[in-house]
Amino acid sequence: MGWIGEQVDSIKSIQFRQLLTQAISLGMIVTSALIIWKGLMCVTGSESPVVVVLSGSMEPGFKRGDILFLHMSKDPIRVGEIVVFNIDGREIPIVHRVIKVHERPDTEEVDVLTKGDNNFGDDRLLYAQGQLWLQRHHIMGRAIGFLPYVGWVTILMTEKPIIKYILIGALGLLVITSKE
Repeated sequence: MGWIGEQVDSIKSIQFRQLLTQAISLGMIVTSALIIWKGLMCVTGSESPVVVVLSGSMEPGFKRGDILFLHMSKDPIRVGEIVVFNIDGREIPIVHRVIKVHERPDTEEVDVLTKGDNNFGDDRLLYAQGQLWLQRHHIMGRAIGFLPYVGWVTILMTEKPIIKYILIGALGLLVITSKE
């Protein structure tokens, strides 16, 4: 009959109580993932403790598809650090290196200017219109480590949504049809 036929027969033979148990198990897996994510946010001090490099602007240091681990402390931001920041009006964060730090003498605030290692000029053209510096509230975190190539899964699922739906469907089917 084949694998698909066996799975369909398996789903048909599931009792209501077993289906409810499997649905609760799936809910617990999703809830656990969310709790882990929120825990990482608390530990790292970053609203997004893990990000994927989406472009080649930081090559050769970081390549497209690398995963960066972020931490946000109260320490001053220094020239040479790699930061992840959001621009007002844009949803996707940017990973670039700090090239200049401007400390305001009247306040203790620090403004920073960034640049991609593989880019010709600084990021002022990427910033919001009229914005020349990034303030601390724009910065999501500092890169403290990376895992090469693992982020390609995220990139592929974003660029080809059918892969995401197939993967989610297969995982859902696996949870529902498991006998334990």
